[in-house]
Amino acid sequence: MLDSQVYSVFSHPFVRSFYFFVGLSGTLFLIPLMIIASRLVLKGYVQRLSIKLVGWIVVTTCVLSLTFSVSNLLGFKGYDAAGLIGAVLSRELSLVVENETAFWGIQFGWLILALLLNIWANPRLIGDALEFVTYIEQKSQTFLYHQSKVMTTLIKATIWLYNKIFKKLERHRKGSVFVSPSITSPKIKKTKVSEEKGQSTGRIEPSVERPKASAEKKQTSLDLGNAPGNLPTTSLLTPFDEQKDDLQIPDENLQRNAELLDGVLQDFGVKGEVISVKPGPVVTLYEFEPAPGIRSQRIIGLADDIARSMGALAARVAVIPGRNAIGIELPNAHRKTVYMRELLESREYKSKGVLNIVLGKTIGGDPVAADLTKMPHLLIAGTTGSGKSVAINVMILSLLYRLKPEECRLIMVDPKMLELSVYDGIPHLLAPVVTDPKKAVMALRWVVQEMEERYKKMSKVQVRNIGGYNERMKEAEQKGEVLTRTIQTGFNPDNGEPVYEEEQLGYERLPYIVIIIDEMADLMMVAGKEVEAAVQRLAQMARAAGIHIIMATQRPSVDVITGTIKANFPTRVSFQVTTRIDSRTILDEVGAEQLLGRGDMLFRESGGRVRRLHGPFVSDEEVADVVNFLKQGAEPDYSLAITEPRDDADQGSSSIFGSNVDSDDEETNLFNRAVDIVARDRKASTSYIQRKLSIGYNRAARIIEQMEDEGIVGPANHVGKREILVRDPEE
Repeated sequence: MLDSQVYSVFSHPFVRSFYFFVGLSGTLFLIPLMIIASRLVLKGYVQRLSIKLVGWIVVTTCVLSLTFSVSNLLGFKGYDAAGLIGAVLSRELSLVVENETAFWGIQFGWLILALLLNIWANPRLIGDALEFVTYIEQKSQTFLYHQSKVMTTLIKATIWLYNKIFKKLERHRKGSVFVSPSITSPKIKKTKVSEEKGQSTGRIEPSVERPKASAEKKQTSLDLGNAPGNLPTTSLLTPFDEQKDDLQIPDENLQRNAELLDGVLQDFGVKGEVISVKPGPVVTLYEFEPAPGIRSQRIIGLADDIARSMGALAARVAVIPGRNAIGIELPNAHRKTVYMRELLESREYKSKGVLNIVLGKTIGGDPVAADLTKMPHLLIAGTTGSGKSVAINVMILSLLYRLKPEECRLIMVDPKMLELSVYDGIPHLLAPVVTDPKKAVMALRWVVQEMEERYKKMSKVQVRNIGGYNERMKEAEQKGEVLTRTIQTGFNPDNGEPVYEEEQLGYERLPYIVIIIDEMADLMMVAGKEVEAAVQRLAQMARAAGIHIIMATQRPSVDVITGTIKANFPTRVSFQVTTRIDSRTILDEVGAEQLLGRGDMLFRESGGRVRRLHGPFVSDEEVADVVNFLKQGAEPDYSLAITEPRDDADQGSSSIFGSNVDSDDEETNLFNRAVDIVARDRKASTSYIQRKLSIGYNRAARIIEQMEDEGIVGPANHVGKREILVRDPEE
């Protein structure tokens, strides 16, 4: 009954011709389509299906199209009922068109279609499909030889073609490059990267977020020469080759690393999944969403184990603020170079801000610049080779590229005499680069006095900060207004009352002053109390006066970065440090010990948020070119009084640094009291003087030595006792 119905349907001449054409052309057209699909798979344009689904597609296709004919061909029985659709599509159709060539063309076309679906889904199943084709070819070779030698040759050629494609796909799969070349991929579950937003899958798929290239055309710098007052041009710096440096990690590699990271965390008993991947120039951020009940500190404590399992140099794990996710940062196999010129030409640096300094790029590759007036002071720490000195040069160049000498003046303190000496002679300096720690203390004292003088000037014109003062001066100059202030010129000899006079203020603007200290540890060793007191006073009050400090140290220990200094430096930058203790000292949290060096930093803003940045590189030749440009434009105007000792310091300024103008009289009084105690009690020892006068051991020892020199007590004998040579004054 079925045969007659099928025959009636396919008996029309047009239908016969159509299926005859389909049978012959199926093989010829599907093979090129198969090659195109394989190339799409090679390039990663085709999303692969799961292995189970592909297996069902292949098996179902083969069963529906070939069961009837294969059962007859191989002599199998019991498949007639299952091969009804195969009979309609193949056997009965061949009877209708009465052409065996069309029969084998249709059969072979369906076989190619099944293999094509296999390739489309997953190249690893080609081996199984080839075994199936080879099995059919071996079983049917004798029969096909009698029917058509051409079909035998065509099947062998197709098998050869499949073998070639399979080998090419296998080489491509084995040659994939991941974030770490030493990673051996284990058997892990398949993780797909969602290409369409809102695609519903069985799990949250990790999305790859790449930084968008700026579509804004960069304006070339005009060469205005080195006339006085001109700012340096970016042509003095190394150009940024965007095409050469564009080394993006393929999405497939990021996907496999996300799967591998999932597997590593599962091995340590941490349940969850990677929901997002953000590749950057130096590291890649994997956002991991833990399962409910997983503590953040548990994952953070696995940083070293994650780095070891992933084959990475280091791994930093931290909580992402405001999100239910843990950020896991792994280094890239090939890190990109961040160029200074690129950041100076960025929109972030050119935005509004008085003392904008470039810091680097984020993990996503976005430029970052910050205004020093809002920090208002910056503390930098890092070991040797971490990029600390390069970062200081970058910050100095950021100021030199933005501000003229009349707008910003610099005071540089370089106890190492190597890092900042190249800037000697630029017009922005208030004094030559200070290399003597004692002169550095004098410079800090001068800055404190300058701060107090600026506060007096601002109070006279009733403004609150240096910006308001300069605007007030500009407005008064435009209106021709005369500004005066009252100053004390002396005392009236008749009644002793102070004499005041009115002094006319000029229209001179106050420039910003930036103090750059390259090595704080050396200053703390020479004059720790004085330096700490000066830095504390400036950090607390100098912001409104337009005075800011950039302080760096190689040894972020508690004796260098004291609690007083930390409290007044809310904005800090930490490069690579050696221990977690150093990281907590500078940032109040761990993580800096996991940095990679060479400009890799953690930037802690005043609000407490910590961001990972990658600082730009600037060579010594680039710094020298910019310095030579500035030297040719103008001569420096030094104020030698900055580093000269001042004997007329007032009582307030002296007390700031822990000193006193009457210190000699105090020492004399203390010595006289000690002599009275020794003469009265007839005891002369360092510990006794220390207890009686409540002074330190060193001070008491000096007093005893002075008594011995003046003949008040004799030398110590073999048991340490001294003879008292003066009489008791009461006798």
